[in-house]
Order: sequence, then structure tokens, then C-alpha cells
Amino acid sequence: MNLLSQLNQQLFQWIGGGFAPNPSLLWMASHLAVGTSWVAAIVVAVAAWRRRADRRYILAACLMAAAAGMLTHAFAALLDQPRPFMVGLSPLWVPHGSRGSMPSTHASVMFTVALCFLYVPRLRPIGWVLAALALLTGWARVYVGIHFPLDIAGGLILGSVLAAVPVLIGKWLHHVRAARSSQPGTA
Repeated sequence: MNLLSQLNQQLFQWIGGGFAPNPSLLWMASHLAVGTSWVAAIVVAVAAWRRRADRRYILAACLMAAAAGMLTHAFAALLDQPRPFMVGLSPLWVPHGSRGSMPSTHASVMFTVALCFLYVPRLRPIGWVLAALALLTGWARVYVGIHFPLDIAGGLILGSVLAAVPVLIGKWLHHVRAARSSQPGTA
């Protein structure tokens, strides 16, 4: 077993519920592992509905989240890392498939959207709510034996990269517009 796998298993044994979880934490984690992504989707939908000026940006964030979902499935198939319940570290406390676990799709998608919101000052308060939901979901999915902690970290890393895309495109477009408006004869 390599050093990364050892670290992942040690972290899982520290964070995960394993075979003797606290019943209250298991109940809470089971609900958070599935439900918080729906809460996050509602938060994003309400933000898009209430913040007309930011709708294009929010749509771009959602497109990046869709890209995150597709990329995580491709990476998971390529890396084919087993999940904690697949290697006997925990029973499967909530229903889930057995495809590769690295990176976490939930973490990638949720962190992508949260970080997109955090990049924009006027959306930052909503971004903090979405980031908290992503962290809770990540913890819960580890606790119930679906993911290793480094699967969640991988989702955060992928989400960070993808969340930068709309920001970089926006800065590039701003630069292009500024360059065009400063040219002679374009006023």
C-alpha cells in the first residue's frame, strides 16, 4: 500500500463512521450525504431568480458544475479507486454504486459552484453558504462510507480549477472590451 493510500485510510478511520458509528451522527450524515446537494441547488436557483444582473454568471457557474460532473466520472473511471465500503472499512450506510471514488462528484460540483460565487464580491455571502453545504456534504459522504477524505479533497481541487474558468473568461472579455474602446475611432 502506498503512502497516499495509507494516509487516506488513516483519515477515513478518524473521520468515517466505520462499523460502530455514533447513531445520531449516522442519522445526520445519512441525510446530509444525500440532501444537501438539493439544498444547494435550491440556493442557486433562488439566487438566479432574485439576482437578474448575475444570471449569466450563475448560468456559467452551473455550466462549470456540469463540466465538473462529467470530468469526475471520467477521472473516476480512469483512476478506478475503490470506496471505503468496497475495501471493508465500513458498511455502506446509504445506497450507492460501486464505481471509482476519486474525485467525489458531489464535492467537485458543489465546490465548483461555491467557489464561482465566492469569486464575485456581490455573490460572496451566497458562496459562503454553498461552501458550507459542500463541506458538510463531503464530511457526511466520508462518514457514511461512500468516500475517502482525499476523494473530497480531489473534488475541491477540481472545483477550484473549474471555478476559475468563468472568472478568467470575464477578465479576458473585460480586457478585450477595454482595448476596443481605447482604439481611435471607436467611441
